Amino acid sequence: MNPRERLLAALEHREADRVPLDLGSSPVTSISAMGYHHLKRYLGLDGEPVRVADIVLQLAEVEEPVRRRLGVDVIGLPTLHPLPGVRNDRWRPWSLPDGSPALISADFAPEVTPEGHLLIRAADGRVTQWMAAGTAHFVPRDPPLADATLQEVARYQPPRLTDEELDFLHQAARRLHDESDYALFAWFGGSIVEGAQFALGWLRFMRELKRDPALVAALVERLAEAALSDLARYLSAVGDFVHVIGFGDDLGLQSGPAFHPDLYRQIFQPHHRRLYGMVHARSGARVFLHSCGAVADLIPDLIEAGVDILNPVQTSAAGMDAGRLKREWGDRLTFWGGGSCAQRVLPWATPEQVEADVRERLRLLAPGGGYVFAPPHDLQADVPPENIVAMYDAARHWGVYPLPPVA
Repeated sequence: MNPRERLLAALEHREADRVPLDLGSSPVTSISAMGYHHLKRYLGLDGEPVRVADIVLQLAEVEEPVRRRLGVDVIGLPTLHPLPGVRNDRWRPWSLPDGSPALISADFAPEVTPEGHLLIRAADGRVTQWMAAGTAHFVPRDPPLADATLQEVARYQPPRLTDEELDFLHQAARRLHDESDYALFAWFGGSIVEGAQFALGWLRFMRELKRDPALVAALVERLAEAALSDLARYLSAVGDFVHVIGFGDDLGLQSGPAFHPDLYRQIFQPHHRRLYGMVHARSGARVFLHSCGAVADLIPDLIEAGVDILNPVQTSAAGMDAGRLKREWGDRLTFWGGGSCAQRVLPWATPEQVEADVRERLRLLAPGGGYVFAPPHDLQADVPPENIVAMYDAARHWGVYPLPPVA
């Protein structure tokens, strides 16, 4: 089987020749630029410095030699504009937080404070993202609606996709579809929960869910209408070529859902249903939802909303036991992620322990198809490269169908 056939078999809940693998197809299944630099050196693939494809998260552009060495089966559409006014088609030298050399967009010129913090400002002067000195990626700051009234929220204009970006995505999707045998992943985003959190600030978002849910609902309505309009254009651009369309809305904490399931059903699910329904109505692609944390209590609602694929499968969170997930929802969901535990295993274990962890996860999640192996979220710089290689080598070796018995 070629990579595309392998991935499609998994999405159809069929056992292919082996479990399909992912690294780098999306901003939630990728690797930090620092970690990727060390991985390339470990594999003897130094060559050109790492390209920082995602500026905010400081994620690497995963290259073909690495994909081939690890056995990756899916590739993501590249992004032209990682930030407003910044293009990913011209590069300049960049130093990663640990001093490793890299390349970054030639248009990217963050403000540097006397303390060494990096700031990204919006056109209105507001700091939208900052990377504190000594840290590894940017985080949101100065939310635009931190003090907004209901009337101001109702007039909010979310960022939109440009025609230039859509034309770039169309050309990239057509080329990758016709000239490669990879399955294609298109990251749309479409965040209405996270979009509201970023616009209001996380603390105000949580307060208003309790104190003034009508304000949150009005903001979510604005975000959803913009996302639906953009999604229609997005599907026209790439829907004929891609196999998976990715959305992101973190709904879980380590201990449980971030808010009561009734609030999800009341405020958010109707808009999710419209977004995911549009993908099903206008393309043959599957709906991929990235939602971190303990989301088991919401899985039936997510399935009802139209989710086909759940990521990152954070099995270290409460109620997210891999066996339970597969047993209760494995016939209706494809699980994408759930690779060796990033919280308790990957940074600390030996390669042999990583292999054992991968083997157990495959035993629980891979039978019958409906599983794509990937790290549970982006691989961070503290994961030793030998553990990354051990994880992917183990997934290829032990993920061959029919799965071998576990001693």
